Amino acid sequence: MAARRLSSLLSRSIRYLPSASSAPLGRSHGVARPIHRFSTAAAVEELITPPVQVNITKLLINGQFVDSASGKTFPTLDPRTGEVIANVAEGDAEDINRAVAAARKAFDEGPWPKMSAYERSRIMLKFADLVEKHNDEIAALETWDNGKPYLQAAEAEVPSFVRLFRYYAGWADKIHGLTVPADGPHHVQILHEPIGVAGQIIPWNFPLLMFAWKVGPALACGNTIVLKTAEQTPLTALYVAKLFHEAGLPPGVLNIVSGFGPTAGAALASHMDVDKLAFTGSTETGQTVLQLAAKSNLKPVTLELGGKSPFIICEDADIDHAVELAHFALFFNQGQCCCAGSRTYVHERVYDEFVEKAKARAMRRVVGDPFKKGVEQGPQIDSEQFQKVLRYIREGRDSSATLECGGDRIGSKGYFIQPTVFSNVKEDMSIAQDEIFGPVQCVFKFKDIGEVIKRANNTRYGLAAGVFTKNIDTANTLTRGLRAGTVWINCYDVFDAGIPFGGYKMSGMGREKGIHSLNNYLQVKAVVTPLKNPAWI
Repeated sequence: MAARRLSSLLSRSIRYLPSASSAPLGRSHGVARPIHRFSTAAAVEELITPPVQVNITKLLINGQFVDSASGKTFPTLDPRTGEVIANVAEGDAEDINRAVAAARKAFDEGPWPKMSAYERSRIMLKFADLVEKHNDEIAALETWDNGKPYLQAAEAEVPSFVRLFRYYAGWADKIHGLTVPADGPHHVQILHEPIGVAGQIIPWNFPLLMFAWKVGPALACGNTIVLKTAEQTPLTALYVAKLFHEAGLPPGVLNIVSGFGPTAGAALASHMDVDKLAFTGSTETGQTVLQLAAKSNLKPVTLELGGKSPFIICEDADIDHAVELAHFALFFNQGQCCCAGSRTYVHERVYDEFVEKAKARAMRRVVGDPFKKGVEQGPQIDSEQFQKVLRYIREGRDSSATLECGGDRIGSKGYFIQPTVFSNVKEDMSIAQDEIFGPVQCVFKFKDIGEVIKRANNTRYGLAAGVFTKNIDTANTLTRGLRAGTVWINCYDVFDAGIPFGGYKMSGMGREKGIHSLNNYLQVKAVVTPLKNPAWI
């Protein structure tokens, strides 16, 4: 499974850099040198030229790539350098109106919802095949625009994208209703119908995967879509959308508007002709999206929001394994993961050993150009996120927490941050309460299971949790006590297509992936017909 490859690929320590002549992903500027931990050279020198061209920068509306109504564009940046990759069409309210009109016409008059579910499935499967064929180009574009390691994009995320679309293609012709008995002479059908025009807003940390999580189930159910991409990462959605039309997707079924939240995003959330809204992003923005949806036409909303997930290491743990898994749970994707194990709770009997080994592992983490083989951590997404992470690190240093390693930027160009570990963290510190969304591991000490359950649940979030123990009774106690949408036991970040994902409390509403995500895009209709002289009821 692609999800399992994700964990195995990214949790192992990969520690070498090829020479410039052997770099597999493009030419290197100059002669390659060995990667040095926390070194400027690793981050900003000898950058590999991405082996992909940017050819699609316009909005996708009604099957055509078009300029924005205003003619405006905005730059999307290479987080390795802060330099411009391309200028992309900047959509606003007028473009959202055009996209929604195209989606509405495609739903009301077009072939997609009237097409047999089998035919919809065939188009989705053909699309998955095309993405698989273009795996390397798509992965390179994702790494260039986002900064994540190429290995992660090429060998885990694009294959997971393909798996998700094949999964939902399989569901397309298996969505059905029920016939239910009534208390009198009536025939009762329960129908599941497509909800209509779905508005979808995806984030910048996993642009491809969030595209699949939202677009896959919506199309399988027969809906049409207006998708707003994150302004930081608009490129891969446009690339794969072209492939979708090559696979036979009718015009207007999928529309993509790149733009900013206060303009394009707000217009989509408040649009009166959008029937359903799905959003992934910060809790604060999710609250705004929910308000806009309620104040417009009360469209139902699915929210996948922030987290501050506990990772609990019990006293019976294999410490070396626990250190590696806790490291992966936090530092994966530069720490830019909503379900990151960002509160590491360690039993007091193994705490000191864990801290020393966690520090050593962080110091070994290879930070640099994400296109280079052997690099585990690329840059943060942009200047705003970069400065936010550094601000939280300063707040941690100013508190009574102990800075074990890291705590600074790497180099003077791009958005690279040293892997950072704090020990002796207390619950009242900002680094313990807030979602940092960066490579900052916070380590807490606990005494017993009852105590750690209370402390782990003492947060406004409830997206995920990790448990590391050899004792099944301890695992069961923690699993049922933790208020989180996903609990991983002796593993982390396993994201199979059929596993539902979503949170408790302020981590969101509803579930994505699996059979549960189909309910987000279906209406339930009861049809009651009287029976005359029935042989049976």
